[in-house]
Amino acid sequence: MPEYGRIIQQLVERCKELPTKEERNEMAMAIIDFMGQRNPQLRDEENYKHKLWDHLYILANHDLDVDSPYPFPTPEQLAEKPKRMEYPKLQGDFKFYGKSILQLIEKAIELETGDEKEALIEVIANNMKKSYNVYNKEHVTDDVIFRHLKELSENRLDLTGIDSLEKSKIYYTSNNNNRNNNNNNRNNNSNKNNNSNQPNKRRHNNNHKNRK
Repeated sequence: MPEYGRIIQQLVERCKELPTKEERNEMAMAIIDFMGQRNPQLRDEENYKHKLWDHLYILANHDLDVDSPYPFPTPEQLAEKPKRMEYPKLQGDFKFYGKSILQLIEKAIELETGDEKEALIEVIANNMKKSYNVYNKEHVTDDVIFRHLKELSENRLDLTGIDSLEKSKIYYTSNNNNRNNNNNNRNNNSNKNNNSNQPNKRRHNNNHKNRK
C-alpha cells in the first residue's frame, strides 16, 4: 500500500518486534492515528477506522499480534472477487430507453384506470420517442413506440387504439396552451401599441388648440 509511505511501513515492522502485547497495542494505536493524518480523505468514508485497522494488518503482512477493535481480514477474504452487480433488466434491444422509463411504466401500471393513468402513459410514449430518436438518429413512427411500450409493459399498457401521439390529449392540451399564450401575447402587444399612441394623440390635439 504505497499511499502510506516508507515511514509507516517501518513503524509497522517496529511494532511487530516489540516484546510485550501492551507495547504493541500502544504503538498500533499511535500508528492508526498517524495513518489517519497521512490520509485525511479516509475520514469522509463510512467506517474509516475499520479500514485503517484492516490496512494496518495488511501492511504487517497479516502477522501482527495486537488487540484490534475489529476482526482482521484473512488473505482469502481479500483475494475473494466481488459479486457480479445486477444491472437493470431491459428486454432485447430496448436499453436506450433507460431505467427511468421502466420505472414510469411500473408506476403507470399501478395507477387505477382514469385520466391520470392515460396522461402518464402518453408522457411515457412521448419520452420513449425522444429517446429512440436520440439513440438511433432516425425518425421512428408512433406504431413502433406503441409496440415497444406494449412489450416493455408485458402487454399491460396499450396505446394501439391511438392513431398517433399527435392525436393524444397531451398534444392537444399543450397546443391549446401555446395557442392561448400566443393570443394573449398578441392582445398584450396590441394594447401596448394602443396605449403608446394615446399620448401622441393628446399632444396633437393640444398643439392644434394652441395654433387656434
